[in-house]
Amino acid sequence: MAYIIDMKVANIAELKNNLSKFLSLVEKGEEVQICKRNIPIAHLMPINAREKKNHTRLGCCRGTVQINGDLTEPMIPLENWDMLKK
Repeated sequence: MAYIIDMKVANIAELKNNLSKFLSLVEKGEEVQICKRNIPIAHLMPINAREKKNHTRLGCCRGTVQINGDLTEPMIPLENWDMLKK
């Protein structure tokens, strides 16, 4: 798991006392690591922080590739196959 260098860290008591402060940090795009007795147990992050938008347009390059030859036939002559076994 990759960690953000400037991630805020809060113990449970600190989180309870300053929840609105930490939520405003999350609204700004920051992540908060929540610890119990200084052991990380959770991350508080914006909902869209981990989502990656897929900008792939299927079929956008259709018709731009031309295949020459037979893709089911070997690229080298059959008599040269023994050379590849070594």
